[in-house]
Amino acid sequence: MSESGGDSRVKTLNFNVGVLGHVDSGKTSLARALSSTASTAAFDKNPQSRERGITLDLGFSSFTVDLPDQLRASGGQQQYDSLQFTLVDCPGHASLIRTIIGGAQIIDLMMLVVDVVKGIQTQTAECLLIGELTCPRMVVVLNKVDLLPPNKRQSAIEKMTKRLHKTLETTRFKECPVIAVAAKPGGPEAPDTEEPQGLPQLIELLKKQTYLPKRDPSGDLLMAVDHCFSIRGQGTVMTGTILQGSLAINDTVEIPALKVTKKIKSVQMFRKPVSGAMQGDRVGVCVTQFDPKLLERGVVCTQGSLHTLYAAVISVRKIGYFKGSLATRAKFHITMGHETVMAKVTFFGLPPVGASESSADIKTPPSLPYSLETPFTCDKQYLYQDEYVTGQGESSSGTDPEQWALLEFERPVTCPSLCLVIGSKLDRDINANACRLAFQGRLLQGFEDKSYAETALPQLHIYKTKHKEGQVERVSDDYTVIGRNLFKKETNLQLFVGLKVTLSTGESGVIEGGFGQSGKYKIRIQEGLHPETKQLLSSTSKKKGKGGGKDGAVLISVANTWA
Repeated sequence: MSESGGDSRVKTLNFNVGVLGHVDSGKTSLARALSSTASTAAFDKNPQSRERGITLDLGFSSFTVDLPDQLRASGGQQQYDSLQFTLVDCPGHASLIRTIIGGAQIIDLMMLVVDVVKGIQTQTAECLLIGELTCPRMVVVLNKVDLLPPNKRQSAIEKMTKRLHKTLETTRFKECPVIAVAAKPGGPEAPDTEEPQGLPQLIELLKKQTYLPKRDPSGDLLMAVDHCFSIRGQGTVMTGTILQGSLAINDTVEIPALKVTKKIKSVQMFRKPVSGAMQGDRVGVCVTQFDPKLLERGVVCTQGSLHTLYAAVISVRKIGYFKGSLATRAKFHITMGHETVMAKVTFFGLPPVGASESSADIKTPPSLPYSLETPFTCDKQYLYQDEYVTGQGESSSGTDPEQWALLEFERPVTCPSLCLVIGSKLDRDINANACRLAFQGRLLQGFEDKSYAETALPQLHIYKTKHKEGQVERVSDDYTVIGRNLFKKETNLQLFVGLKVTLSTGESGVIEGGFGQSGKYKIRIQEGLHPETKQLLSSTSKKKGKGGGKDGAVLISVANTWA
């Protein structure tokens, strides 16, 4: 919600519209044509962008209209007087899809711009996917209709509309409205004397598509900053959109990437001073004694509310359009929060129904082997996967089973809890006409310790279905034996504490820990050793000198080992 002035202030609802599409589809021209007030980050401020005519960073601009009737009726306790559309112009440039993902997390409605002559291109499809993951509603804008011959224009528009509806049939945007416009007749170099075509109709369509977004001022502040600059005699202004929580003058906020805190001196919304702002609002926040060069883009938050992670566990779903398998140990570009970083991925899931008894300790209802409601917890045991598993669920629809991934980042990532995570192969050729977005999920657990491999991963019980055998070397007491030949000398035995084992004489036990430095280990037999086993071990020890000979040796079997 945007508010300005004193007690008699006009109450304006801010509604974020993401303008996405393939490079050169005319997104910036459309945003410029629609806007009355341009904010500092808007319209290709980047010199490289101006030179090439391509948007290289998120641009923001806005225009205000009368409040549509459907919002007047559903305003609830908060009565608004007008509706401000904030246009988030996302780049279509191939290498900058990570910026699109950053922008898509703050939009209420997606405006997919399609060049009517070229139709759906690679990036158009990727933008559509990002929209599906992040946005509830969409409008498709067929741009550049002025390039179509007048006598064939209407039939070409109808043909393209039909094709788009067919493409959207299997998405959440089925039957979404399609409208034809010419945002900049004659192209970007043409003089501004020619009026854009179809814009009043587009504005009316946007008004019809608006709804009252769920805005919650409570909780920790998280603001996505897209531009930072200084004003002489005032301080440094950070412009961005509030993703969650709220802020007010005199609040102390943290810039987690720099580990610094600053006090808010003043707040503006599109150059109008306000006392505070909340989730969904587009704001400029002024702080003092801060060098703007230190933060061009990033996040600002309530002090101590964000965490810097070296690794994370996420829920994971493969994106259907991605061709090929998702292999464990492969590296992907991971976008979470407003950062994109390379990470090594390890996939894991629940053991299938009827798994061996040694993996049956998993506390999962037998009727829900692949329940999409299964919460992740370190208390459970999970099955290591060489790759993401597709279409093997119980249901006849062939939906993918519930599974997770461990991400190990090449550099630490600062992000909010439960944030959206997208895995991509951004190094693939943009012209190959193949989707580069591979999987999506939510952050479930983060590891903040740099030494997470030693301190945290041992608590994550992921096993491989391998059958290994070792031998009992000797009896320590009625409930403990010492084993050998299961592990190498250099193995970190802490990773295997709690692993279930079975003796060839029938007893079950668990590995308690290492014994000495040579890869030997202690096994705790909960029910105690059978008298016959003790006798057998005692006799083989005397015969062979510490057991392990083929005659009468007691073997240790492990059906599953931790990954």
